Amino acid sequence: MSFYMLLVTVHIFSAILGMGPGFVMISVVSKAKTMSELRTAYAIRNRLHSYVMVGGTLLLITGLWMGFLNPSLFKTGWYVVSLTLFLIALAFGPLLLSPKSKPIKKLLQSYDGDEIPDEYYQLEKKLFLYEKLENTIFLIIIGLMIIKPF
Repeated sequence: MSFYMLLVTVHIFSAILGMGPGFVMISVVSKAKTMSELRTAYAIRNRLHSYVMVGGTLLLITGLWMGFLNPSLFKTGWYVVSLTLFLIALAFGPLLLSPKSKPIKKLLQSYDGDEIPDEYYQLEKKLFLYEKLENTIFLIIIGLMIIKPF
């Protein structure tokens, strides 16, 4: 196996490791019926986020490394668009997702009682909108990587 093929293999496994858990993070918390369940679901979600971070970092590193080993990739549309979309999705974390999740974390820590307050659903709706948009971007990237249309 060549070094380039090793990078491709690591890239594919990184996509599975990083993107797979990202696609289920909404469903993990959306089934909770009580605050206890919701707190547990967010704890699981935080553990899943570790896989997303490691996989995502490896995706970026291996993708760029393949581009540097094969500079013609930087001239293909699918690669440039995929990389651009990935960087946009990467920016979602600190710019959109973190600010939208902080009030939820605060509510989970401070709320007394086991009934999920209506305030949570308002906060969840805003956060999940951006997460769904990010997941859509990742699906587009996966499609571009498979089809390589241009």
